[in-house]
Amino acid sequence: MLQPKRVKYRKAHRGRRKGVSAGAVTLEFGEWGLKALEPCWLTARQIEAARRAISRHLKRGGQVWIRVFPDKPVSKKPLETRMGGGKGAVDHWVAVVKRGRILFEVAGLPRDTALDALRQAADKLPIPVRIVHRSDFLEAQAEATEA
Repeated sequence: MLQPKRVKYRKAHRGRRKGVSAGAVTLEFGEWGLKALEPCWLTARQIEAARRAISRHLKRGGQVWIRVFPDKPVSKKPLETRMGGGKGAVDHWVAVVKRGRILFEVAGLPRDTALDALRQAADKLPIPVRIVHRSDFLEAQAEATEA
């Protein structure tokens, strides 16, 4: 399971999830990718489930990049506990994902294999995602320079 080796602060505030991602909005490494269409917290378990789905489908071919890391601690108090007594212990770790963020990238695969692997990963995630190709970003850049 993904989690940081150490953190500056043991417990974190919840923060805001709305808005558009500031970084990781284009494919940097692979040919195909999964792009988030809504903001959410992705847990380490969800990221691992999607990664396993991709790597199982690829068998031994291709390459996978995980572009999100669960670095935010989420605390939880035990069930049937009275109010007060401070903040609960860290229960799990999440990655804050905003709209437009690239979650996974794959390369070195035939088109059909890459699409199938990313579709299976998308089924493991709690948000709607879009499968994007490197050419989508190149076309957008060309249109932006023309305008």
